Amino acid sequence: MATFVCEKCGATIDTRCKPKKCHVCGEMACMCKEEKAEAPKKGKK
Repeated sequence: MATFVCEKCGATIDTRCKPKKCHVCGEMACMCKEEKAEAPKKGKK
């Protein structure tokens, strides 16, 4: 799952695939994937 943010209005949506248009303002081709800081993975040292 990824979070996409509208470049025009700032609306966000969590989805697997990149939306073709913003669900709030209706602008086409303006959704960008939001980069999240990943939590450190637990592993053997």
